[in-house]
Amino acid sequence: MDVVRIRFAELKVILPEFEEISAFAITSAAQLIANTFKSGHKILICGNGGSAADAQHLAAEFVNSMSKDIERTGLPAISLSTDSSIITAVANDRDFSQIFSRQVEALGNRDDVLVIFSTSGESKNCINALRLAKNKGLKTILFTGRESSISKQASISIQVPTSNTQHIQEFHVIAYHIMVELVENILYKGLLIK
Repeated sequence: MDVVRIRFAELKVILPEFEEISAFAITSAAQLIANTFKSGHKILICGNGGSAADAQHLAAEFVNSMSKDIERTGLPAISLSTDSSIITAVANDRDFSQIFSRQVEALGNRDDVLVIFSTSGESKNCINALRLAKNKGLKTILFTGRESSISKQASISIQVPTSNTQHIQEFHVIAYHIMVELVENILYKGLLIK
């Protein structure tokens, strides 16, 4: 029972700080993604482990829809964590650190957006993908924990103010759900972000 109380107490402490430091980044990310879709470009998304699940989840929200009151077409978002043949081929023939950068090389175009989920911000395959994306002219959005080595390299960094992996991932879901809602409202309800 103490674990339950402790975890909820921690969430209560993190939430107001996360709102304070990330609200602008979340709205900026939503505007960037909305502009990307408006201009006919796509979103690529990557992450490892639980963050791979977040990459798939975010892609599903864009391709299908999140808001049930908005009838819309699918939006072009691809999770780079889902194709086991590509991932295992690159990991086997090249190196695991290239599983995402190789896909960015093949699928990414200037003015697309790469969204990266990395709780530590230190995953080599995510770092390599971010660097290649920048070199190819993609914008980058990083979801991470406390400031990491790649936080400043991303176009937009959404950082959860903790080093607790489970809390970082919990707040990532909150942040990207809000972000998707904003994107849908910008594209389909004419929302203007100030």
